[in-house]
Amino acid sequence: MSRQTEIRIDEFSSSRRAALKFAAASLTLAVTKVGAGETSKTAGILGVRVWPSRDYTRVTIEHDQPIRYTHMLVKDPGRLVVDLEGVEFNSVLQSLPGKVLESDPNIKLIRAGRNKPGVVRLVIELKGEVKPQVFTLKPVGEYGHRLVLDLYPAVEVDPLMALLEKSEAKIESRPSSSGKPTDKAAEKPDIARMVTIVLDPGHGGEDPGAIGRGGSREKDVTLSIARRLKEKIDAQPNMRSLLTRDGDFFIPLGQRVGKARKVQADLFVSLHADAFVKTTARGSSVFVLSENGASSSAARWLANKENAADLIGGVNIGVKDANLARTLLDLSQTATLNDSLKLGKAVLGEIGGINSLHKGHVEQAGFAVLKAPDIPSILVETAFISNPDEEKRLTDEAYQDKMAEALLRGIKGYFAKNPPLAKSKLA
Repeated sequence: MSRQTEIRIDEFSSSRRAALKFAAASLTLAVTKVGAGETSKTAGILGVRVWPSRDYTRVTIEHDQPIRYTHMLVKDPGRLVVDLEGVEFNSVLQSLPGKVLESDPNIKLIRAGRNKPGVVRLVIELKGEVKPQVFTLKPVGEYGHRLVLDLYPAVEVDPLMALLEKSEAKIESRPSSSGKPTDKAAEKPDIARMVTIVLDPGHGGEDPGAIGRGGSREKDVTLSIARRLKEKIDAQPNMRSLLTRDGDFFIPLGQRVGKARKVQADLFVSLHADAFVKTTARGSSVFVLSENGASSSAARWLANKENAADLIGGVNIGVKDANLARTLLDLSQTATLNDSLKLGKAVLGEIGGINSLHKGHVEQAGFAVLKAPDIPSILVETAFISNPDEEKRLTDEAYQDKMAEALLRGIKGYFAKNPPLAKSKLA
């Protein structure tokens, strides 16, 4: 090789090294810019969901990173307009309008589209006046970041009035001694008062609860059993019941307690079908509130798990209810706790006849949903959905009906020994 050729190769190598250095520097600069400007990234929309109910309708937009948003309420006609910044209109968002049901009591329709580069606009046409709550949730469980639009009716649904209307209809339709429907004005009911029982199907909506190996969801099982129990209670001449939820939507734990207090409930029964780390765990259980710690480590674990429902279901922590907060902190009514234990024992004795018991006594733990200070309250674990055999039973209609019958017998047994205090007739 000649000296002239060696010089040319060396010059080429020097030029190449310089070019590589420049490219590396450019790449470093580009990476630095992207890293420093993470907020300018386009958020990926992972899912959209709509949960309609009479209480409120929830729209959830799940995404892989935080997004900026603005919203405004427009009248004539009523619309909620939401702009999502740093988002591109994709097939997931395109599916949102199709998720609105005609039966939705609050939303007429949703329009979604690209408003300008990097901004997607949602226009929610409303069926009536609403009080929207718009807030974000951080990733938890299986969920990523969530933007939540809760549309509450401007005129709040009054559960007590709904109960009174049902009670009056019940009296009017009751046969008289002649076998004909009773004339309410001509004949008074032969009961001292109606007993009100609030049934609380655990979980719902964004919060599926425990999921069995076969895919069964706790929220579905609890709602099915609660509906069966409600039908049986309402068939009793001096009983009526209210479901905290009568559909697949989420109710915060505090609101479940609040509903029971609004209707001046005599009893509060929360229904669950939980899971444990071991699939061999089996049997039914009954829990009441504890003022002095949990009765077992398993009870404490379960209470912590159930109390986390608000994190999964999604609660707007910006909304505070001072009255409810005082209620939940007032746990000094020993008499109420004693009545809860009596109710728990009566129910446990009955459900032990249709399923094995996880523990032969009523357990205690700090369940948030049992913290109504003036209402005897129990939480029933109907069976372990994490146990394959019990999962099959929980999804069997015959077993659900037997469970509802056992719960009713337990409730009636409690009242037989502990008659409710007198109130105004049909109060």
